[in-house]
Amino acid sequence: MMRLFNCFFKFHKFVVLALVLFILLKEAQLFEQKHSFETRYAEVPIDHLSFSDQLVTFKIRYLVSAKYHVKDGPIFVYLGHEGDITMYAENTGFLFDIAPTFNALLAFIEHRYYGQSLPFGNRTFASAENMKYLTTAQALEDFAMIIDGLKKEFFESVTTAESYPIIAFGASYGGMLSAWLRMKYPFSIIGAISSSAPLLYLPGIANCEVFYEIVTNVFEKFGREQCVKTIKLGWDVIINLTKTKLGMDFISSTWKLCRRIRSTEDVEKLLEWLTSVYVKLALSNYHYPTDLYTPLPAYPVKVFCDKLTSSFFNDTKGLIEQFSQALEIYTNYSGKSVCNNVNSSVEDFNEVAFGYQQCTDLVMPKCSTEIDMFITKPWDYDQFSMECMKKYGVKNFFPLSPLKAFDAKSLKYYSNILFTNGNMDPYSCCSISSNISSTISAYNIIDAPHHVDLRTADVADNNYIISTRRQIVETIKQWLNMI
Repeated sequence: MMRLFNCFFKFHKFVVLALVLFILLKEAQLFEQKHSFETRYAEVPIDHLSFSDQLVTFKIRYLVSAKYHVKDGPIFVYLGHEGDITMYAENTGFLFDIAPTFNALLAFIEHRYYGQSLPFGNRTFASAENMKYLTTAQALEDFAMIIDGLKKEFFESVTTAESYPIIAFGASYGGMLSAWLRMKYPFSIIGAISSSAPLLYLPGIANCEVFYEIVTNVFEKFGREQCVKTIKLGWDVIINLTKTKLGMDFISSTWKLCRRIRSTEDVEKLLEWLTSVYVKLALSNYHYPTDLYTPLPAYPVKVFCDKLTSSFFNDTKGLIEQFSQALEIYTNYSGKSVCNNVNSSVEDFNEVAFGYQQCTDLVMPKCSTEIDMFITKPWDYDQFSMECMKKYGVKNFFPLSPLKAFDAKSLKYYSNILFTNGNMDPYSCCSISSNISSTISAYNIIDAPHHVDLRTADVADNNYIISTRRQIVETIKQWLNMI
């Protein structure tokens, strides 16, 4: 009987998995049909930088839309970053908005080790040895190689490299990549639009406290001063309450955690999760509903703060209940979530990949002080290195590698890069915010969140966002010799 039950369970589990995969496939097909995408795969070396491994290859996924393309029209290439490329294509409507103006071909290239572009399939994250090819340098080689293939396919009549009308777009880490691609391979693209790119967010350059200070500013501006005070009060309440099993159980039940808090390690994960929720709310504080990280209402920071401060609480348990109601703005706005997966032992592959990068050549120092709304915590590089070793088995750290390869202080020697930044974007802490030269320029957007300028136009867009998009279009026209 038990064997029969186990067989039924395994069969049922297989059916559920098959159903989930079928739904995901249908959603991908609907997405491609909506935007007239063709999904392609490019064969690239696992290691561009050595002779011995160049014969070992894997496939990078990229999406191409020729819906608005006219022969010899430009190619707009979006460089993928820490996620599935379809997610970025869905949230980068600006390229679709301007493609008809330029008769442009659109290409969205997935970053190695993300989405479906996994070098070793389901063994990709099994060891540090398999992950060692996940670097910005290798990713830039992928992009340059695929762009070279697009040139050969779509510009047969073009004879000189200077004539290729290809422009790279990128947001956040992808914005860093688009700038670096122009800096390293100026013959590959004629210009780069770099949105919300923390190009200066590197050890030795950035002040570690500025990121969390801007997150706090977002909550102060779009929430209330009382909201920031309550969030700050909440840390001590949570820490003190979770010192007992009774307190752990209370928070686990009230916050609908998928797995109950049982240890100090679980508490640490809870605090890290809560920090990430505040950060993502600030990053996603758009003036209309979105679903970049999760379904959210317009101005989610304001909605969260309104919930958190909507009534008075008499004790610590009352405060925890207030937090529970407010957190549902982020965790369950769609009403479909059953529980909150805070301290799962299984991470999303995209999170694993980006965590690894932040331990190797994308080290972005963060610390918190009494000034911001987070737990006061200094930046300790030695401790950070130990955690990276424990988590990823990384033996060597290269926190300055992008700095050595692409010194942002020497930008004046490069050309045709436009940096755009929202002043309510936490990553604006470490972006290029002023003009460097006549061809390296910056445009700052008042009251704007993370890479809002690359999202599709919306009736609620303010004049600063509209003006920035016009500036991008005018800049592209200059690069294409259209004006």
